[in-house]
Amino acid sequence: MSRILTGIQASGRPHLGNILGAIEPAVALSQKSENESFLFIADLHSLTSVKDPSVLHENTRAVASAWLACGFDAEKNFFYRQSKLAGYHTELMWYLSCVTPYPMLANAHSFKEKSDKLADVNAGLFTYPILQAADIVLYQANFVPVGKDQKQHLEMSKDIAAAFNRIFGEVFVLPEPLINESVMTIPGIDGQKMSKSYNNYIDIFLPEKELYKQIKRIVTDATPLEEPKNPDTCLVFKLYALIASNEQIEAMRNNYIAGGYGYGHAKKEFLDLILSKYQKQREVFDFYMNNPKELEKMLSRGEAKAKEIAEKTIAEVRKTLKFD
Repeated sequence: MSRILTGIQASGRPHLGNILGAIEPAVALSQKSENESFLFIADLHSLTSVKDPSVLHENTRAVASAWLACGFDAEKNFFYRQSKLAGYHTELMWYLSCVTPYPMLANAHSFKEKSDKLADVNAGLFTYPILQAADIVLYQANFVPVGKDQKQHLEMSKDIAAAFNRIFGEVFVLPEPLINESVMTIPGIDGQKMSKSYNNYIDIFLPEKELYKQIKRIVTDATPLEEPKNPDTCLVFKLYALIASNEQIEAMRNNYIAGGYGYGHAKKEFLDLILSKYQKQREVFDFYMNNPKELEKMLSRGEAKAKEIAEKTIAEVRKTLKFD
């Protein structure tokens, strides 16, 4: 059986790009009988950017609710908050930091992207890859699903764990990246990559009126309603096609080409598609957001299960270091 580990930051509510690019593929992997899946909310990591505890707490609830809404089976798998097992994660981070060379951290994408403004870089951001390595090897994960842009950090985790094994003895499973080549970049409402930092995302869990306001902001050209339109250059059509059936895509394509069909019509169809396709997910999300005690039960059970594995790994590390 393979252990597959996924961490998601609590930097905001999950959006359509997160769902299509990360959540749904990870849930599909977790449903395979040969896999044992670990899903954790990386709220410690989120502190590098989110400084309001109330916002971080609310984001954590939203992330957890979204994963449950999208079908993650918390009973079969492992579902937990990083902060609730912080003692194990941060202790292991210290041990790993003592075998991590400075140049490796200085070369990390997460640091280099902001290194031109060092005043904005906190120590947490700089040492982010070490905590990430601890997150992974603490649970002896075999595979970590990552996008191509995250491959470097996973390779660093593997190198850090390998360095520990080489110096002190074989303790950690060396994780491998699991890259889904078919996952594409999901465009936001302005055409850039959908991202919370760009404020160009679509939150499928919003109330209908608020969701429609977001969809109405999708950038389109000025082609008059009565004229034919090119679906292949239209952002509304591209987003619609990501979640629609082949028949629905073909019907909208024909509407575009025929003329007499405006972008307002397309946006309304996109809204209706989200409401129908994600009806169950929206209901489950709302249930957990409105019933925090039920959400807490799911997370607490997962944390108790994960703790057993974390304790075993830390005990083995301490024994290797003769700290036991």
